[in-house]
Amino acid sequence: MPLEFHQVDAFTEQPFAGNPAMVYRLEAWLDEALMQRIAAEHNLAETAFVVREGERWHIRWFTPTSEVPLCGHATLAAACVLFDLYQEPGQALEFVCRSGALRVTRQGRLLELDFPVRRAVPVEQALWTAVEQALGRAPRQVLALRNGDGSVQELMVVLDSEAEVRGFAPNLPALAELPGLGVLISAPGERHDFVSRYFAPSIGIDEDPVTGSTHCILVPYWAERLGRGALSAWQCSARGGELLCRLEGERVKIAGHARHIASGRLFL
Repeated sequence: MPLEFHQVDAFTEQPFAGNPAMVYRLEAWLDEALMQRIAAEHNLAETAFVVREGERWHIRWFTPTSEVPLCGHATLAAACVLFDLYQEPGQALEFVCRSGALRVTRQGRLLELDFPVRRAVPVEQALWTAVEQALGRAPRQVLALRNGDGSVQELMVVLDSEAEVRGFAPNLPALAELPGLGVLISAPGERHDFVSRYFAPSIGIDEDPVTGSTHCILVPYWAERLGRGALSAWQCSARGGELLCRLEGERVKIAGHARHIASGRLFL
C-alpha cells in the first residue's frame, strides 16, 4: 500500500533552513504503532498525519520516539501541503488536535498559525537548582508550563543575552533527566525582540531547529516583559528560522514562510 509523503521546511523561504517536517494526508487513520514507526523511519523532529473530519482536519504529530500534544512547524507544513499540493480552497484551514482547535490562514506569502496561549509560571527552588545544575550556568528565570495534574510539561529558562543563547552548549544527558518534554532557553534579541533554542532529548530531539509550539509560551512572556503584543522572534539553531508573532487575548498568532522541498511514496 503506497502512501504519499511531502517534506516541507517551515519558518523559512530557503531550502535546508527552518525546521523540516514530513506530512501525510490520509484517507483514514493508520494504526498508532504504525504511524510511530513511520515517524521513526523518517527521523525528523516531527511527522504530521492529517485526516479530514467534516469541515476540519484532525492532525497528529509524532517525533521519532513519541506522539506530542502540539506542534507548530509541522502544522505550518501540513497547511502548506494542503493548500499548495492538494489545492484546498479558501484562505483558512481548521484543525483539531489533542490541544484543541487550531487554525492556519494564508496572509499573502505567509502562513499564520492561530494557537492557544500556554502560560509558564515560576518554579520552586528545588527544580530551579536542578535546572541550573543541568545547564551549568545561573539563569535569570526558570519557569514551567504545567499539565492539569501539576506535572511539568515544558521548562523555560531565561538568560540575559542573545550571545548566551547562541553560545549555549547543552549537556544533553543532563537535560534529558529534567521533568517535562523539553527545555526552552530564551533571551532578548539583538535584531529581533527575542531569540530562543529548544532541546528535547528525552523524546528523541536533541535540538529542534524551529519550534512553533514553544512560542505559545514565549509570546505571552515577552509581550508582558516588553509591553507590546506584536513581536519578532528568531530561533537561533544551526538552521535558524524567523517567526512573526502577535498576542491576541488567549490566542497566539505565529506567522512564517514554508518551503516544499520533496515528495515521495512510502511502500508498506
